[in-house]
Amino acid sequence: MRKILLFIIAICILLITPWGIISITVRNDVYKSIETIPEREVGVVLGTTPGVGGGNLFFKTRIEAAKELYERGKIHHIIVSWDNSSDNYNEPKYMKNALIKSWVPMSAITMDFAGFRTLDSVVRASEVFSQTGGFTIISQPFHIERALYLARANGIDAIGYGAANVSLENGLYAYLREIPARWLALYDAWFGTEPTVLWDKEKVWN
Repeated sequence: MRKILLFIIAICILLITPWGIISITVRNDVYKSIETIPEREVGVVLGTTPGVGGGNLFFKTRIEAAKELYERGKIHHIIVSWDNSSDNYNEPKYMKNALIKSWVPMSAITMDFAGFRTLDSVVRASEVFSQTGGFTIISQPFHIERALYLARANGIDAIGYGAANVSLENGLYAYLREIPARWLALYDAWFGTEPTVLWDKEKVWN
């Protein structure tokens, strides 16, 4: 019985430690109100796919949040950043098209082809797209916390705007995935992991 209890305690520590470290470090820079978030020139939307039939609520709510920030003058340009690692997989293009359908001008959208990981998206926004004066990260609050922690570790000025949370029923996989992702974020921050690609702005595929 004692061994089982110790095992449960160990598991809880493994789950809670990275979540607590990251959340406590950046929680004051995650905004959930359009009224209180400071204005920044650029917003960076962290990517995901629309899903079958456009049913991915993470995708939908991030697009809605980016549109809201743009329409209210809280950002003036949007970088959509995620994975375009093959000819048939182009998350930035999916996000760009969704924003255009939401009446965000094409001229206000830039695609980042090489945001393969959250670390890549954040560092590339600063170093490749020259957003050294600070920018707004757009995603769900739990994801923003990890992105902001990585930004701080790399000396990057960023704040976050939280898209609407997705229910546990519809987002269980993403929430479970966040646990090892936070451990990886701690590793990346502590050991100075470099982005996968850190040079030009061109897309890998047309």
